[in-house]
Amino acid sequence: MVIFLLGQAKAFIFKYKDHRMKTFRTHPIGIDQGEVLLFSEFSDGGSMWTGQGPRERRKSVRFSQPFRSPPVLQIGVSLWDVDTSSALRAEVKAEDITAEGFNAVFRTWSDTRIARIRAAWTAIGEVAHEDDWDIS
Repeated sequence: MVIFLLGQAKAFIFKYKDHRMKTFRTHPIGIDQGEVLLFSEFSDGGSMWTGQGPRERRKSVRFSQPFRSPPVLQIGVSLWDVDTSSALRAEVKAEDITAEGFNAVFRTWSDTRIARIRAAWTAIGEVAHEDDWDIS
């Protein structure tokens, strides 16, 4: 994060997926965070543990309150339980990001065996202010 001090005002600038800078005006900035268990398939023999080839799991995540527009979102693995007899192949990403939430997505392929995955996420963006006017 880069912070520019402009007199008493601050401008917050963040990089996001399309490599443009997202700048925030003078609105309040909200930071929401959490963890989501994407799956746990060891005990029931699910396809992430027993399968082969491309596999995917998705979980819908709702923010604790809506942002004014889709926020910047960072997601990463906070727990992985994997079989070490083959190569670990994995992708974790946030898709379909809106002001209300996103989809946490995990993908693997080939002979990789995954028992369970938990992901941690942080969203940063503008939130509504009590002095905002709704003129719609």
